[in-house]
Amino acid sequence: MSRGGREKDQDGPERRCIATGEVGDPARMIRFVVGPEGQAVPDIRNKLPGRGIWVSATKEALETAIKKKAFSRSAKEQVSVPDDLFEQVDTMLARRVVDLISMARKAGQAVTGYEKVKGLLETERARLLIQASDGSERGKSRLRSPEGKDVFIGCLTSKELGLAFGRESVIHGALTAGGLSKQVKAEGIRLKGVRGISGGKPRPKGKDDA
Repeated sequence: MSRGGREKDQDGPERRCIATGEVGDPARMIRFVVGPEGQAVPDIRNKLPGRGIWVSATKEALETAIKKKAFSRSAKEQVSVPDDLFEQVDTMLARRVVDLISMARKAGQAVTGYEKVKGLLETERARLLIQASDGSERGKSRLRSPEGKDVFIGCLTSKELGLAFGRESVIHGALTAGGLSKQVKAEGIRLKGVRGISGGKPRPKGKDDA
């Protein structure tokens, strides 16, 4: 961000959210560009050409940006907002997380199934615990997340997790250390914010439940 308030569309440590006015980490924001027909286009992977328009990756920020026509103000031109823009962002982010977990599975860096996940957690090789948002709370509470911050992802449905693991549905999953786990973690944080899921799974103290 330049001193004059004009955003430099290049790699940098901070971007300003057009909805909240707050400056933050672009890794926790959604980039948009103006498409050829003057419409707001989500750029989930930050690769589309054009000047970036940034919105914090939260449900509230996205809703505010859409409602208050912040895209047009930021672009200094009329920008149309598709009726399903929010759904587009949600779908793209979910697909991104699912694809990354699938890549981790194929690379031997992800497991599914209660016993396999439990075993990985007990050996302290797990770096991320992933559980379906629509899974049984009682069943999910029997596993505790690894040590650390933002090491639990609970914003995907069982069907979405199933796609990642090549099954009809999945409740429990875990990832080992590696670049893919870091990417899943980063994208999971954005998806959690967009879906309005506050906080995460608390890590219980003491021994795991039997």
